[in-house]
Amino acid sequence: MAGHSKWSNIKHRKAAQDAKRGKIFNKLIRELTVAARQGGGDPEDNPRLRAAMDKALGSNMPKDTVQRAVDRGAGNTDGDAMEEVVYEGYGPEGVAVMVEAMTDNRNRTVSEVRHAFGKHGGNLGTSGSVAFMFHKQGRLTLPEGVDEETAMEATLAAEPEDIETLEDGRLEIVTTPDTFGAVKDALVEAGIAPEASDVGLYPDNYSRIDDAELGRRIVKLVDRLEDLDDVQNVYTNADFDNAILDELHD
Repeated sequence: MAGHSKWSNIKHRKAAQDAKRGKIFNKLIRELTVAARQGGGDPEDNPRLRAAMDKALGSNMPKDTVQRAVDRGAGNTDGDAMEEVVYEGYGPEGVAVMVEAMTDNRNRTVSEVRHAFGKHGGNLGTSGSVAFMFHKQGRLTLPEGVDEETAMEATLAAEPEDIETLEDGRLEIVTTPDTFGAVKDALVEAGIAPEASDVGLYPDNYSRIDDAELGRRIVKLVDRLEDLDDVQNVYTNADFDNAILDELHD
């Protein structure tokens, strides 16, 4: 959906998370450990681990902390029975919500997630109820002034999926999870440092939110879900109007 400022919502979520850096680090360490356990400790051969390492280092996690988490996962030591689960649900006014979690107790986690949905005007859905609306993608936002020809020339060999134009005129490169690292490397090698980059679940279509009260209710639900210890990531198809975002920041 060209012209859509997809990062506006993500930045809003990350701003709230930054105040809880300790909790963020715990979530990142879990992701590093599980990624290394599943795909090995070499980021060159493990795209998921590469993305997790980039995210951890981008959040100012010390390199030795990152490496310890990778080593723990690759060596399968200190290996509690952590498993990945994904929950699907609806927020206020039917906004679609995807919740990625890592847990050693499914009953505890689903109970906490269901309670969060119910307390904030949503409901936990069944498997497949909203997952079809989302796809796992890598996205890299380029600095202002980089034109499409330059971006294409820099990344063509790394095989990006698409180049889109955001509302503010900047470009965003879309990749598969597997090609995210190669595209990012190609950009850096060409002297183009992405302003934002991540691998996550992105909806095919967005639900425009231009009512402040509805926006607050959605944000409260997402905040509550993100606050749960077992929850790694929360994604929605809510697209907040810029004026609403500004009001929510106040």
